[in-house]
Amino acid sequence: MSDGKFYLKFVESGVQGILTPYWDAAPVTTKTLWDALETPIRVTASHAIFSGPEIMMGLPESHHTFDPTALPPENQTVTPDPGDMLWYYQPKNFFKIDPDEFWEIGMFYGTGGRTFGPTGWIPVTYFAKMTEGLEAIADQCRLIRKEGIKTIEMGRL
Repeated sequence: MSDGKFYLKFVESGVQGILTPYWDAAPVTTKTLWDALETPIRVTASHAIFSGPEIMMGLPESHHTFDPTALPPENQTVTPDPGDMLWYYQPKNFFKIDPDEFWEIGMFYGTGGRTFGPTGWIPVTYFAKMTEGLEAIADQCRLIRKEGIKTIEMGRL
């Protein structure tokens, strides 16, 4: 498992990237998401509003196999690098402008990103980094800004 990798694929275009997990820097979060993604997810991805070059997707309810409040802060920053994959949990009624609960997986695809929301800076856990295919994936991410949401598949290799 500690040498296992994830994949992220844009379903419509077939463009795929490979993600190397941060097994050492974020062991609890990485193992938890590894277990949750035993079966791949297929979800829509949208573009972030506040964070810059980031796409966001929710972990579907079918994959809510853990208590998100039990995950410790690991490998956190507010200034991610391109290719960094994040985990963030938003409890119900956390933000005034968005009362929904949200189990977020996100990916930064360019420079200048920051984990910033309606309440300011938000440290989040980074559990993997795209180590293969980032340039092609980044092109697909940019299309979300022009064309709207895209379908993403993510799972274990």
